[in-house]
Amino acid sequence: MSPQATDQPFEGARVLVGVSGGIAAYKTCTLVSRLAQAGAEVTVAMTAGAARFVTPMTFQALSARPVYTDPFEHIESHDPQHVRLARSLDAAIVAPCTMNMMATLAHGFASDAVSLILSAVRMSTTPVLLAPSMNSQMWLRPSTQRNLNQLMQDGYEIITPEEGWQACRTSGPGRMAEPDVLLARLADAIRTTREVSGGGRVEEA
Repeated sequence: MSPQATDQPFEGARVLVGVSGGIAAYKTCTLVSRLAQAGAEVTVAMTAGAARFVTPMTFQALSARPVYTDPFEHIESHDPQHVRLARSLDAAIVAPCTMNMMATLAHGFASDAVSLILSAVRMSTTPVLLAPSMNSQMWLRPSTQRNLNQLMQDGYEIITPEEGWQACRTSGPGRMAEPDVLLARLADAIRTTREVSGGGRVEEA
């Protein structure tokens, strides 16, 4: 049963943190740590690219839970598409959400652990937030903006990237929002969902 109190939105909440392959993955370590400290049950899923920036062992240590890295490896059950996990979540966030991950989700592919789990999330009852992170030229590219519009139409909540210094040694839009911003948006999403649902989590066999 999800907690009722709105002043502690993460206490007992089940949160999926998806990580795709961008340098901003280092910020996601802080996000996962803060969620765990706030009482959330955090499950991390990673793409192969993400594991080149931060190791799965790091997220396993921070979350105290197994990390999903392979869509064909069933680390907690014999559920081949991780439907049980997806439908038990209170919220999900992809941070960083790269240009490639935005395209993957916008076009309905489920080719990695992150997109596979999200494909089974019932978005009418479970908020899914995306925190884009990429070079400013990639962010402003027409294809990215088309995918952004499609994702919003599909019901994803977008945490708009910030302007600032980027790893490519330029400054502009595309910098992933800071962990405090991600936490605040997640908290708001969970509170809103509980108000609509009456505070309960619907679990399926």
